Amino acid sequence: MNYYILRRLALIIPTLFGIILINFLIVQASPGGPVEQMIANLEGFDTSATSRISGTSSTLDVGFDDLSEYRGRRGIDPELLKDIEKLYGFDKPATERFIQMITNYLHFDLGDSFFRSAKVIDLIMQKLPVSISLGLWGTLLIYLISIPLGIRKAVRQGSRFDIWTSIMIAIGYAIPSFLLALLLIVLFAGGSYWNIFPLRGLVSDNFESLSVFGKLLDYAWHMALPIFCMVVGSFASLTMLTKNSFLDEIQKQYVLTAKAKGASENQVLFKHVFRNAMLVVISGFPHALLSMLLTSSLLIEIVFSLDGLGLLGYEAAINRDYPVIFGTLYIFTLLSMLIKLLSDISYFVVDPRIDFESRG
Repeated sequence: MNYYILRRLALIIPTLFGIILINFLIVQASPGGPVEQMIANLEGFDTSATSRISGTSSTLDVGFDDLSEYRGRRGIDPELLKDIEKLYGFDKPATERFIQMITNYLHFDLGDSFFRSAKVIDLIMQKLPVSISLGLWGTLLIYLISIPLGIRKAVRQGSRFDIWTSIMIAIGYAIPSFLLALLLIVLFAGGSYWNIFPLRGLVSDNFESLSVFGKLLDYAWHMALPIFCMVVGSFASLTMLTKNSFLDEIQKQYVLTAKAKGASENQVLFKHVFRNAMLVVISGFPHALLSMLLTSSLLIEIVFSLDGLGLLGYEAAINRDYPVIFGTLYIFTLLSMLIKLLSDISYFVVDPRIDFESRG
């Protein structure tokens, strides 16, 4: 197992290099880079993310087509143009810029944001608590709910409990998380009915003056609605996966043999079936956690005004803030590979019979 871990850690470097290289080539081919945006701003175009989404800037659609070939003929001083290119590092060839970026990344120097006047690593560290709060607590609650519920449904297959919980799961799965978030805001966050939960932020303004217990309550108070919205639409697949996995194991011969030897139902379920059935469930943990961190929390962050990594990455892509784009990509990719490695280790912990080192 130690050799397998070392081999996986060694593969992280070429994998990171390949992913960043592919995305670097894609981004370089995309129109509307930071130089074009700066020229557009100088000429009075609205290049904000809001205007692109809402379509309020009528001149922007034609602006970037023309700006893709920015020249002095558009009224921009050639010296100013050179200064802008130098400001964003575009006075150097793409190959040199890529090599410099990779060299800096080896030292975790992610560069400076083009438009936020801050280091990328500082921005990531600033937004990280929000995304970790949403992703970690959401994933833990999903597993704490889905695994016992899935086991219970497998044991009581075909009963009223199984049927009614399946209906409730289907309803929860069918409701988009952002629509549920809007409904909860209207009902419980001062929209039209009760003002029970806060509408925005991770903590209150007076958080630092609260006691330790008060801080925990304040944090839970702010996280209640966002995490509830994420959990409701996400635990259905894991519940059914757990149920089907346990049903498959319950029907196998070794379970019948254990029952014939006089083992109780709980002994059979948790001593024999649990270890084998949980392998499939554990394999989905990295995907569930990464999905919460990178995708599921994006709209929730917008609706509840939670400034996390998902919103940071989205705004960076819209504004062509290349250092933030590649910095977040680098961190996300590194985290995903480390989490997948932890998943393999957890496989071995649950079932030591698994031998990763024998795989080619």
